[in-house]
Amino acid sequence: MHQTLRSYAQAFPGDPHVQACLAFLEQAERPFDREHASGHFTGSAWLVSGDGERVLLTHHRKLQRWLQLGGHADGDSDLAAVALREAAEESGLQGLTVEPGIFDVDRHWIPERKHEPGHWHYDVRYVVRAGECEGYLVSDESLALAWVPIRDLAYAQDTDESLRRMARKWLVRMSA
Repeated sequence: MHQTLRSYAQAFPGDPHVQACLAFLEQAERPFDREHASGHFTGSAWLVSGDGERVLLTHHRKLQRWLQLGGHADGDSDLAAVALREAAEESGLQGLTVEPGIFDVDRHWIPERKHEPGHWHYDVRYVVRAGECEGYLVSDESLALAWVPIRDLAYAQDTDESLRRMARKWLVRMSA
C-alpha cells in the first residue's frame, strides 16, 4: 500500500488527503483494522456503468448521505479487493471488475454514533466497472441506490464535495 499511495501522491502532488493517508499509514500500528479507534483505512468503489456515463451511488443508511459504495478493510490491506467486495455486496451486481491503480483518496470524519466514537476514515477509492447487467439490489446498508449521470454530478452543489471531485476526475479521464 505504501508504494501505491506514493505513486498516487506523485500523480497528484499537494493533495492533502493522500498526505494524510501516508502519514497515518506510517504512524498507525494496525491501520486496516476497524478497531483502531482514532481511524482506519476503508476501500471504496467508483462504480461506473459499462458505457462510463453513470456512477452507482448509495443513500447511506447510517450517514444519511448519497455516497459511493465502499466499506471497512477489516484487516485486509488489499484495498482494491475491499472496494470490489464492497461494491458487489452493496449492489448485488455480478461481473464487476476493478481497474488497477488508485482513482482517488479522501480522509473524512465519521461522527460519533451510539457506541462508536467519532473517528477518521482514510478512504482509498478504485474504479469498478459494471458488467452487462446493471440491475442492482439494495442492501441493508443503504436506503436506496441510484445510477447517476456523472456529468450532472460533477458540478452539483447539493452533493458531497468528494463526489464532485471524483466526477470531475472521471470526466477528465474519459476525455483523454
